[in-house]
Amino acid sequence: MPSTASGRLSRFWQKNGAGYMFLLPWLIGFLGLTLGPTLASFYLSFTDYDLLTSPRWSGLKNYEYAFLYDRRLGNAIEVTFTYVLWSVPLKLAVALGLAMVLDRSVRGVSFYRATFYLPSLLGASVAIAVLWRQLFGADGLVNQLLFMVTGIQGPAWVTHPDYALSTLIVLAIWQFGSPMIIFLAGLRQVPQDLYEAASMDGASGWRQFRKITLPLLAPVIFFNLVLQTIEAFKAFTQAYIVSGGTGGPVDSTLFYSLYLYEEAFANFRMGYASALAWLLLVIIAIFTAIAFGTSKYWVYYEDESR
Repeated sequence: MPSTASGRLSRFWQKNGAGYMFLLPWLIGFLGLTLGPTLASFYLSFTDYDLLTSPRWSGLKNYEYAFLYDRRLGNAIEVTFTYVLWSVPLKLAVALGLAMVLDRSVRGVSFYRATFYLPSLLGASVAIAVLWRQLFGADGLVNQLLFMVTGIQGPAWVTHPDYALSTLIVLAIWQFGSPMIIFLAGLRQVPQDLYEAASMDGASGWRQFRKITLPLLAPVIFFNLVLQTIEAFKAFTQAYIVSGGTGGPVDSTLFYSLYLYEEAFANFRMGYASALAWLLLVIIAIFTAIAFGTSKYWVYYEDESR
Protein backbone atom coordinates (compact mmCIF):
# COMPACT_ATOMS: atom_id res chain seq x y z
CA MET A 1 0.00 0.00 0.00
CA PRO A 2 2.72 2.57 0.83
CA SER A 3 4.46 1.84 -2.47
CA THR A 4 1.17 2.24 -4.35
CA ALA A 5 0.51 5.58 -2.67
CA SER A 6 4.08 6.63 -3.37
CA GLY A 7 3.67 5.71 -7.02
CA ARG A 8 0.46 7.68 -7.32
CA LEU A 9 2.11 10.66 -5.69
CA SER A 10 5.07 10.36 -8.06
CA ARG A 11 2.80 10.23 -11.12
CA PHE A 12 0.74 13.14 -9.82
CA TRP A 13 3.88 15.22 -9.29
CA GLN A 14 5.24 14.36 -12.74
CA LYS A 15 1.97 15.49 -14.28
CA ASN A 16 1.27 18.59 -12.18
CA GLY A 17 4.57 19.45 -10.52
CA ALA A 18 5.50 22.24 -12.92
CA GLY A 19 2.18 23.97 -12.38
CA TYR A 20 2.49 23.82 -8.61
CA MET A 21 6.02 25.19 -8.79
CA PHE A 22 4.69 28.21 -10.66
CA LEU A 23 1.96 28.57 -8.03
CA LEU A 24 4.40 28.25 -5.15
CA PRO A 25 5.16 32.00 -4.74
CA TRP A 26 1.45 32.77 -4.62
CA LEU A 27 0.79 29.90 -2.19
CA ILE A 28 3.54 31.13 0.13
CA GLY A 29 2.13 34.65 0.02
CA PHE A 30 -1.43 33.43 0.56
CA LEU A 31 -0.56 31.20 3.50
CA GLY A 32 1.97 33.55 5.08
CA LEU A 33 0.44 36.96 4.39
CA THR A 34 -3.31 36.28 4.11
CA LEU A 35 -4.60 33.05 5.61
CA GLY A 36 -2.11 32.92 8.48
CA PRO A 37 -2.69 36.48 9.73
CA THR A 38 -6.44 36.06 9.27
CA LEU A 39 -6.56 32.99 11.50
CA ALA A 40 -4.19 34.65 13.99
CA SER A 41 -6.41 37.75 14.23
CA PHE A 42 -9.45 35.55 14.81
CA TYR A 43 -7.70 33.88 17.74
CA LEU A 44 -6.40 37.20 19.09
CA SER A 45 -9.92 38.64 19.04
CA PHE A 46 -10.70 36.34 21.97
CA THR A 47 -7.62 37.36 23.95
CA ASP A 48 -6.20 40.23 25.94
CA TYR A 49 -3.06 41.10 23.98
CA ASP A 50 -0.95 44.25 24.20
CA LEU A 51 1.86 43.37 21.75
CA LEU A 52 4.37 43.27 24.63
CA THR A 53 3.23 40.22 26.58
CA SER A 54 1.80 36.88 25.59
CA PRO A 55 -1.92 36.77 24.68
CA ARG A 56 -4.24 35.84 27.55
CA TRP A 57 -7.52 34.14 26.71
CA SER A 58 -10.50 36.33 27.59
CA GLY A 59 -13.35 34.72 25.68
CA LEU A 60 -16.04 37.11 24.44
CA LYS A 61 -14.84 39.99 26.60
CA ASN A 62 -13.65 42.08 23.64
CA TYR A 63 -16.93 41.68 21.78
CA GLU A 64 -18.94 42.39 24.91
CA TYR A 65 -17.03 45.63 25.46
CA ALA A 66 -17.53 46.63 21.82
CA PHE A 67 -21.29 46.08 21.88
CA LEU A 68 -22.10 47.36 25.36
CA TYR A 69 -19.52 49.87 26.58
CA ASP A 70 -17.42 51.41 23.81
CA ARG A 71 -19.03 54.76 23.00
CA ARG A 72 -16.23 55.82 20.65
CA LEU A 73 -16.90 52.72 18.56
CA GLY A 74 -20.52 53.82 18.16
CA ASN A 75 -19.33 57.23 17.01
CA ALA A 76 -16.83 55.65 14.60
CA ILE A 77 -19.61 53.52 13.09
CA GLU A 78 -21.85 56.56 12.70
CA VAL A 79 -19.09 58.59 11.03
CA THR A 80 -18.20 55.71 8.72
CA PHE A 81 -21.83 55.07 7.74
CA THR A 82 -22.31 58.76 7.00
CA TYR A 83 -19.19 58.76 4.86
CA VAL A 84 -20.28 55.64 2.95
CA LEU A 85 -23.88 56.75 2.39
CA TRP A 86 -22.82 60.12 0.98
CA SER A 87 -19.56 59.44 -0.82
CA VAL A 88 -20.48 56.26 -2.70
CA PRO A 89 -23.68 57.47 -4.47
CA LEU A 90 -22.19 60.88 -5.26
CA LYS A 91 -18.97 59.36 -6.59
CA LEU A 92 -20.91 56.94 -8.82
CA ALA A 93 -23.17 59.75 -10.07
CA VAL A 94 -20.18 61.93 -11.01
CA ALA A 95 -18.37 58.95 -12.55
CA LEU A 96 -21.39 57.98 -14.67
CA GLY A 97 -22.01 61.55 -15.79
CA LEU A 98 -18.42 62.05 -16.91
CA ALA A 99 -18.34 58.61 -18.54
CA MET A 100 -21.31 59.60 -20.69
CA VAL A 101 -19.60 62.87 -21.63
CA LEU A 102 -16.38 61.07 -22.55
CA ASP A 103 -18.18 58.30 -24.46
CA ARG A 104 -17.91 60.27 -27.66
CA SER A 105 -15.60 60.20 -30.64
CA VAL A 106 -14.12 63.67 -30.38
CA ARG A 107 -10.61 64.91 -30.86
CA GLY A 108 -8.35 64.38 -27.85
CA VAL A 109 -10.87 62.24 -25.96
CA SER A 110 -8.13 59.77 -24.93
CA PHE A 111 -6.21 62.59 -23.27
CA TYR A 112 -9.30 63.72 -21.37
CA ARG A 113 -10.02 60.17 -20.20
CA ALA A 114 -6.48 59.78 -18.89
CA THR A 115 -6.68 63.18 -17.18
CA PHE A 116 -9.94 62.37 -15.44
CA TYR A 117 -8.61 58.97 -14.36
CA LEU A 118 -5.50 60.49 -12.78
CA PRO A 119 -7.15 61.41 -9.42
CA SER A 120 -7.90 57.74 -8.76
CA LEU A 121 -4.20 56.95 -9.04
CA LEU A 122 -3.20 59.74 -6.64
CA GLY A 123 -6.25 60.23 -4.44
CA ALA A 124 -5.46 57.60 -1.80
CA SER A 125 -1.84 58.72 -1.42
CA VAL A 126 -0.43 60.52 1.60
CA ALA A 127 0.73 63.43 -0.59
CA ILE A 128 -2.79 64.14 -1.85
CA ALA A 129 -4.21 63.92 1.67
CA VAL A 130 -1.62 66.47 2.84
CA LEU A 131 -2.47 68.68 -0.15
CA TRP A 132 -6.17 68.38 0.67
CA ARG A 133 -5.49 69.49 4.23
CA GLN A 134 -3.73 72.57 2.90
CA LEU A 135 -6.45 73.36 0.36
CA PHE A 136 -9.19 73.31 3.00
CA GLY A 137 -7.18 74.98 5.75
CA ALA A 138 -8.05 78.38 7.22
CA ASP A 139 -5.73 80.13 4.73
CA GLY A 140 -6.06 77.52 2.02
CA LEU A 141 -6.89 77.98 -1.64
CA VAL A 142 -10.58 77.19 -1.13
CA ASN A 143 -11.04 80.03 1.33
CA GLN A 144 -9.00 82.38 -0.82
CA LEU A 145 -11.22 81.71 -3.85
CA LEU A 146 -14.33 81.97 -1.69
CA PHE A 147 -13.22 85.37 -0.39
CA MET A 148 -12.36 86.62 -3.89
CA VAL A 149 -15.75 85.60 -5.29
CA THR A 150 -18.11 86.37 -2.38
CA GLY A 151 -16.08 88.45 0.06
CA ILE A 152 -16.82 85.88 2.77
CA GLN A 153 -14.01 84.36 4.83
CA GLY A 154 -14.65 80.66 5.09
CA PRO A 155 -13.92 78.53 8.15
CA ALA A 156 -10.99 76.20 8.66
CA TRP A 157 -12.81 73.36 6.99
CA VAL A 158 -10.60 70.47 8.11
CA THR A 159 -10.51 71.57 11.75
CA HIS A 160 -14.20 72.45 12.10
CA PRO A 161 -16.32 69.57 13.44
CA ASP A 162 -19.26 70.52 11.20
CA TYR A 163 -17.26 70.48 7.97
CA ALA A 164 -14.27 68.16 8.44
CA LEU A 165 -16.11 65.02 7.31
CA SER A 166 -17.53 66.88 4.31
CA THR A 167 -14.02 67.64 3.05
CA LEU A 168 -13.21 63.91 3.13
CA ILE A 169 -16.42 63.13 1.26
CA VAL A 170 -15.41 65.65 -1.42
CA LEU A 171 -12.00 63.99 -1.61
CA ALA A 172 -13.66 60.60 -2.09
CA ILE A 173 -15.88 61.97 -4.86
CA TRP A 174 -12.81 63.45 -6.54
CA GLN A 175 -11.43 59.92 -6.90
CA PHE A 176 -14.05 58.98 -9.50
CA GLY A 177 -11.63 57.75 -12.14
CA SER A 178 -11.83 54.02 -11.47
CA PRO A 179 -15.64 53.67 -11.61
CA MET A 180 -15.67 56.10 -14.55
CA ILE A 181 -13.47 53.78 -16.62
CA ILE A 182 -15.72 50.83 -15.76
CA PHE A 183 -18.80 52.84 -16.74
CA LEU A 184 -17.11 53.74 -20.03
CA ALA A 185 -16.59 50.06 -20.78
CA GLY A 186 -20.23 49.36 -19.94
CA LEU A 187 -21.51 52.18 -22.15
CA ARG A 188 -19.60 50.73 -25.09
CA GLN A 189 -21.69 47.56 -24.75
CA VAL A 190 -25.05 49.34 -25.08
CA PRO A 191 -26.41 48.80 -28.64
CA GLN A 192 -26.59 52.10 -30.49
CA ASP A 193 -29.57 50.99 -32.54
CA LEU A 194 -31.71 51.20 -29.40
CA TYR A 195 -30.97 54.91 -29.14
CA GLU A 196 -31.68 55.39 -32.84
CA ALA A 197 -35.03 53.62 -32.56
CA ALA A 198 -35.92 55.63 -29.45
CA SER A 199 -35.02 58.89 -31.22
CA MET A 200 -37.23 57.98 -34.16
CA ASP A 201 -40.08 57.39 -31.69
CA GLY A 202 -39.56 60.88 -30.26
CA ALA A 203 -37.95 59.88 -26.93
CA SER A 204 -36.03 62.68 -25.25
CA GLY A 205 -32.45 62.32 -24.06
CA TRP A 206 -33.57 62.01 -20.44
CA ARG A 207 -36.10 59.30 -21.33
CA GLN A 208 -33.46 57.38 -23.30
CA PHE A 209 -31.18 57.60 -20.26
CA ARG A 210 -33.88 56.22 -17.93
CA LYS A 211 -35.29 53.56 -20.23
CA ILE A 212 -32.17 52.37 -22.10
CA THR A 213 -28.91 53.45 -20.49
CA LEU A 214 -29.71 52.77 -16.84
CA PRO A 215 -31.37 49.33 -17.31
CA LEU A 216 -28.64 48.03 -19.60
CA LEU A 217 -25.94 49.53 -17.40
CA ALA A 218 -27.43 48.06 -14.20
CA PRO A 219 -24.87 45.19 -13.88
CA VAL A 220 -22.01 47.69 -14.16
CA ILE A 221 -23.68 50.01 -11.64
CA PHE A 222 -24.12 47.07 -9.29
CA PHE A 223 -20.47 46.07 -9.64
CA ASN A 224 -19.26 49.60 -8.97
CA LEU A 225 -21.67 49.98 -6.06
CA VAL A 226 -20.39 46.88 -4.27
CA LEU A 227 -16.74 47.65 -4.98
CA GLN A 228 -16.91 51.30 -3.92
CA THR A 229 -18.93 50.50 -0.79
CA ILE A 230 -16.29 48.05 0.39
CA GLU A 231 -13.53 50.56 -0.35
CA ALA A 232 -15.39 53.30 1.51
CA PHE A 233 -15.75 51.15 4.61
CA LYS A 234 -11.99 50.56 4.57
CA ALA A 235 -11.05 54.24 4.09
CA PHE A 236 -8.11 55.15 6.31
CA THR A 237 -5.33 57.27 4.78
CA GLN A 238 -7.41 60.38 4.14
CA ALA A 239 -8.81 60.55 7.68
CA TYR A 240 -5.47 59.73 9.26
CA ILE A 241 -3.58 62.50 7.47
CA VAL A 242 -6.27 65.18 7.51
CA SER A 243 -7.05 64.67 11.20
CA GLY A 244 -3.45 64.17 12.22
CA GLY A 245 -4.17 60.57 13.22
CA THR A 246 -6.65 61.54 15.94
CA GLY A 247 -9.98 61.39 14.10
CA GLY A 248 -10.62 64.97 15.12
CA PRO A 249 -11.89 67.51 15.50
CA VAL A 250 -14.14 66.05 18.23
CA ASP A 251 -13.98 62.63 16.55
CA SER A 252 -15.85 64.00 13.52
CA THR A 253 -13.52 62.12 11.15
CA LEU A 254 -13.03 59.04 13.31
CA PHE A 255 -13.44 56.39 10.66
CA TYR A 256 -13.83 52.78 11.77
CA SER A 257 -10.48 51.75 10.31
CA LEU A 258 -8.78 54.74 11.98
CA TYR A 259 -10.25 53.80 15.35
CA LEU A 260 -9.13 50.21 14.81
CA TYR A 261 -5.59 51.42 14.06
CA GLU A 262 -5.62 53.64 17.13
CA GLU A 263 -6.67 50.79 19.41
CA ALA A 264 -4.03 48.47 17.97
CA PHE A 265 -0.95 50.67 17.67
CA ALA A 266 -1.61 53.67 19.92
CA ASN A 267 -3.36 52.00 22.86
CA PHE A 268 -1.66 48.60 22.31
CA ARG A 269 -4.95 46.73 22.57
CA MET A 270 -4.28 44.31 19.74
CA GLY A 271 -6.81 41.76 20.99
CA TYR A 272 -9.60 44.32 20.97
CA ALA A 273 -8.45 45.68 17.60
CA SER A 274 -8.65 42.15 16.17
CA ALA A 275 -12.24 41.91 17.41
CA LEU A 276 -12.99 45.26 15.74
CA ALA A 277 -11.50 43.95 12.49
CA TRP A 278 -13.82 40.95 12.51
CA LEU A 279 -16.80 43.15 13.31
CA LEU A 280 -15.89 45.30 10.29
CA LEU A 281 -15.77 42.15 8.17
CA VAL A 282 -19.27 41.25 9.36
CA ILE A 283 -20.57 44.76 8.63
CA ILE A 284 -19.15 44.71 5.10
CA ALA A 285 -20.53 41.19 4.56
CA ILE A 286 -24.01 42.34 5.64
CA PHE A 287 -23.99 45.31 3.28
CA THR A 288 -22.71 43.11 0.44
CA ALA A 289 -25.39 40.49 1.14
CA ILE A 290 -28.08 43.20 1.10
CA ALA A 291 -26.76 44.48 -2.21
CA PHE A 292 -26.84 41.00 -3.76
CA GLY A 293 -30.23 40.24 -2.23
CA THR A 294 -31.84 43.36 -3.65
CA SER A 295 -30.07 43.21 -7.02
CA LYS A 296 -32.69 40.83 -8.44
CA TYR A 297 -35.21 43.69 -8.33
CA TRP A 298 -33.21 46.21 -10.34
CA VAL A 299 -30.23 44.58 -12.07
CA TYR A 300 -31.00 43.39 -15.58
CA TYR A 301 -28.85 40.81 -17.39
CA GLU A 302 -29.37 40.35 -21.11
CA ASP A 303 -29.08 36.55 -20.93
CA GLU A 304 -31.92 36.32 -18.37
CA SER A 305 -35.47 35.60 -19.45
CA ARG A 306 -37.95 37.46 -17.25
